[in-house]
Parts: sequence; structure tokens; C-alpha cells
Amino acid sequence: MPASSTRKAVKPARKPAPKAKAKVPAKAKSAAPKLGALPEWNLTDLYPSMDSPQVKSDLERSEAECIVFEKDFMGRLAAIAAAPDGGKKLSDAVRRYEAIEDRLGRLISYAGLLYSGNTTDPIRAKFYGDVQERITAMSLHLLFFTLELNRVEDVVLDKAMEDSSLAHYRPWLEDVRKEKPYQLEDRIEQLFHEKSVSSYSAWNRLFDETMASLRFDVNGKKLAIELVLNMLQDPSEKVRKSAAEALAKTFKENIRLFTLITNTLSKDKEISDRWRGFKDVADARHLSNRVEREVVDALVSAVRAAYPRLSHRYYALKAKWFGKKALPHWDRNAPLPKVAMRTIAWPEARDTVLTAYAAFSPKLSEIAQQFFDKSWIDAPVRPGKAPGAFAHPTVPSAHPYVLLNYQGKPRDVMTLAHELGHGVHQVLAAPNGALMAPTPLTLAETASVFGEMLTFQKLLAATANKTERKAMLAAKVEDMIDTVVRQVAFYTFERELHLERKNGELTSEKIGEIWMKVQRESLGPSIDIRPGYETFWSYIPHFIHSPFYVYAYAFGDCLVNSLYAVYQNTESGFAERYLEMLSAGGTKHHSELLKPFGLDARDPKFWQTGLSMIEGMIAELETLEGK
Repeated sequence: MPASSTRKAVKPARKPAPKAKAKVPAKAKSAAPKLGALPEWNLTDLYPSMDSPQVKSDLERSEAECIVFEKDFMGRLAAIAAAPDGGKKLSDAVRRYEAIEDRLGRLISYAGLLYSGNTTDPIRAKFYGDVQERITAMSLHLLFFTLELNRVEDVVLDKAMEDSSLAHYRPWLEDVRKEKPYQLEDRIEQLFHEKSVSSYSAWNRLFDETMASLRFDVNGKKLAIELVLNMLQDPSEKVRKSAAEALAKTFKENIRLFTLITNTLSKDKEISDRWRGFKDVADARHLSNRVEREVVDALVSAVRAAYPRLSHRYYALKAKWFGKKALPHWDRNAPLPKVAMRTIAWPEARDTVLTAYAAFSPKLSEIAQQFFDKSWIDAPVRPGKAPGAFAHPTVPSAHPYVLLNYQGKPRDVMTLAHELGHGVHQVLAAPNGALMAPTPLTLAETASVFGEMLTFQKLLAATANKTERKAMLAAKVEDMIDTVVRQVAFYTFERELHLERKNGELTSEKIGEIWMKVQRESLGPSIDIRPGYETFWSYIPHFIHSPFYVYAYAFGDCLVNSLYAVYQNTESGFAERYLEMLSAGGTKHHSELLKPFGLDARDPKFWQTGLSMIEGMIAELETLEGK
């Protein structure tokens, strides 16, 4: 997430936090006995409970420190920086700011993680909302800091950074300076910041609570969204079709609300971008990601040009396996016919990932092991629990937490490998401190996707049976298509939606039109998109929480494919360089981090290398056809 200024100060440490160790209904633990005992996270490393005196005292202490910080430094930064010992005094101010950020991050992380554990619980929702409001109010006293730093003359700040204590923060200060052209007058920044609670944050929360409360009628059973989405990978076509139809029906019944949320947030973003002077609808995201627009455009162009060689080619092959000319959209992620689908118990999933990590780097595995040993993972599916999966870094003074909805599918094992990659990355980057640990989104997916690749390659190497190998390759290709093709299609959809929104409010039908056009282009003629699919844009949380986030997945997958190609051709030293890259956190630009591997994201060949790995797997599947 962004770094300082209104967008930045609140994002690294304060993104919607993960959930807490709350008492879970007994049903949750016994719902899937074949899975074994699933872990639940213990949030007491952050705070003992919602009503803990420590929560109250940290809120009060933070509020007092924010007020004192503003009193001590507001209006004085230029003079401090220009003083003979300006570097040391300014570094003292930055350290105080960082310490406050860490504590505020701990508070909102705890509240957010607790809320994620059950977004339908009104007590948790109120606690999360109250903490968010208080932190937003007190951080108004911090808002001046980065704004005023950007008014210090370059020559004065450069001179102050000759002091080693301030030079330590150079990467963060340089990031702050990149925000300067888009910085508004202080009172306007304060207004934007304070109104965030009643504007985009409120709409985000409405989306989350609505989606968590929806129930989908599948053959007479009222199910939450996570269970129904999981059914799209069921071996039975009848189950898949019923799930898809249930999703479409409930989305359609609620489409006016999702349309309103989307229109409102798109307009809110357009107003902010216009006031700040961003030229393109995605420029704010590119800035926060510390990536040039041209690099993202090159990625998107390369992927869209490759649709026929990737998704179109693969889905044509898959349709043949099913004996069809085209697959209905609910069969897009169906398991291969005549391949047994087994349930993978939690202990096997854990050992599979840890063993794959250890074969690459013992240190990587040791860090990942902590997540299991110290209750940093919440795995069961529970009513009201946030869908999907994530790794939340919390703050450097604590440790990350991982949320999963584990149901024993092979993809769930890959998800575990993915989120643990994030977690390991966050642990390694934490020593950089609250201001410099957060990694730009373009590189934040590196460790997660690399962790998946390590796990997959280990499993594939141990598979001698041709049918099983075919099934594994197909599953991996589908994951990579979902990560590269699907996410670039999502990005294309967002661009068209936000551009069209500038001309006025969009109807549900218009949004569905844009969605269907983009989906047809990306999926190709071998996926038959049936009625009802036009509403499926409505459940994608990234469109709501993090506009234009999605290209980071494609960036990360292609980057990892290129990295893995280097790894395969390197005799020694790769793991050490890789861990150094992860340990850098947000202290270096992507060009600096990729240079030791001989990679450059500005080179068109970089993207082709990543895409060619997917093509190679599809080619192998074509040779296995019929086996």
C-alpha cells in the first residue's frame, strides 16, 4: 500500500487487518473431519481481547503522542532540517513518527483481524469501526509531517541526509518526495483524510458485510459464498452448474447495491485523482507501487497479445478432454474427467509446503514453520468469516498472520504455499521498520508466487504416473492463467469501467456489458459464457478495496517465472540473493532488486520469458493428450 501522505500514512500499517482469536463454534472444527485439526490463530500477541485495558491504554497513549508530535514539529521542519545538526534532529522526529505508526498499526491490525474472523458479528464490527474512527481522528495530527517534509528544499534535505541517522531513512524519504506533485494544501488533505471514514472506508465495509451475509441456495441448502465458489471445482458437473446458477441468482438479486457501491467508489476515486492531478485512472496505483506506467502497459500488452497462445489454446484443449466443443463457464476450473479428486488433510498440506521450502532454502522453511508452531494461521471455514485468503503483515514489532478457508483441495495446498510466501516475505522485511518494511504491490507477490512454484515443482518431480502428471500440469496452468490472464482481464475491466464512469453513473447492465466483453476476449471461444455470468464482477473484492491492485498478480507471476528460469540455470548463490531481495522490503526500486538476477522489467523480453513458461506447460499437456 502507499507510503506517506493521506494515502500512504494510513496504508502500510493500517490496511484492513486480519482477524483475531475469537471463540469459534464447535461446528467449525468438526465440519470436515477428513481434513484433520485445522489451526486457528491466536491474536493475543497483539492484544489479549477487545476489552483489554491494553487496547484502551494504547489508544489513549497514541492519541496523546500524536498531539504532542504535532505540537513539537508542525511548522518547524524546514528550520530543523537547515540547522547544523538538522540531520540528527530530523531523524529523531522520523523515529518518533515511526514508533507511533507501529502502535497505530498494531491497533488497527488487531481490530481488522478480529473483524475478518466474523464480519457478521455486530460487536466485532462496532469495535473495528470505533478503532478505525479513533485512529483516523488522531492521525490527523500526523498528517502535516509528510506534507511539510515535502516543502523542505531538496538541497536542504540532501544536506541533512549526510547525517547517517537520517540517511537510514533515505528510501522512505525519497518515496515521500515522489508524492510531492500530487500533494494538496494541508486543510484539504485533512478533509480528505477525516472524511475517509464516512466515504470509501464505509463503502468498503458495506461491501464486506453484505457479501459475508449473503446466502446462496444450492439444491435447498443456504450456503455462504466461499463454499459455493468451492463447488465450481467439484467433480460433478451438476454440482458446478447448480453452484454457478445460485451465484448468478443471488448476485442479480443484489446487483443494484453492488452497482451503487461501484459507482460511488469510482466517483470518489475520480474526485481524488482530479484534485491531485493524476492524468490516468491507474496512475495513483502505479505511484504507490513505485512502478512506471510504461512498465505496466508493456505487461498488459504482452499478456493480451498472448491470450490466443495461453487461455484460448488451453481451454480449447480442456474442452476436448471433456468431449465438448466449448465448456460452459462453470466448467472453466472443473477438475479433469476420470482423475480422482482426493482430499488433502491439513498435516499433509503443511508437510508438503514446508518440505518444498526446505529443499530450496532451510531458512525459508524455518520461518514458515513458525506460522504452524506459534498459531499464526487461521484455516477453518466458519460462518461470517471473510472469504478467500490473505497474509497480513500487522507491524514489525509483532508478526504476520495468515487467513485461509482450507477445504482440502489441491488448490488449497497451493494457496497455503502462496500465503506462507507472503508471510515469510513480511517476516524478512520487518527489520526495515514500520516505514520501510511494506513492499510495493508489484513485488509483494514475488515470494507468494515463488512459494507456489517451489511446491508445485516438487510435487511434479515426484509424480511418475502420467495421468496424475497431466492433472497436476493442468491445475498449474489454470492457476497461472487465473493469475496472469484473468488478472490482466480484471485490470482491463477496471480501466474501462473507471473511464466510462467519467461520463456519468453506470447502470448494472452497462457494467455487465463491459465485464462480458473483457471476459470473452480473455477466455476465448472455447468457454461458453451463459446467462447469469454478467453479474460475476460484483463479488471481486479487489475492485472495491484496492482499485487496479490486480495487475500486481500478473506482474508477480511473470516475474517469478523469469526468476525461476534463472534459478534453474544457476548452480549456486541464487537462494541467498533471493532472500536478500525479500529482506529489502520497500527500501529498493524493482529495477535494483532484479538487477542481481540479470532481469529488467522494462525489457519486453522480460515478460515474454514469463509467458513462455506457461506456453511450455500447455505444450507438454498437448503431448499428453489422450494419455
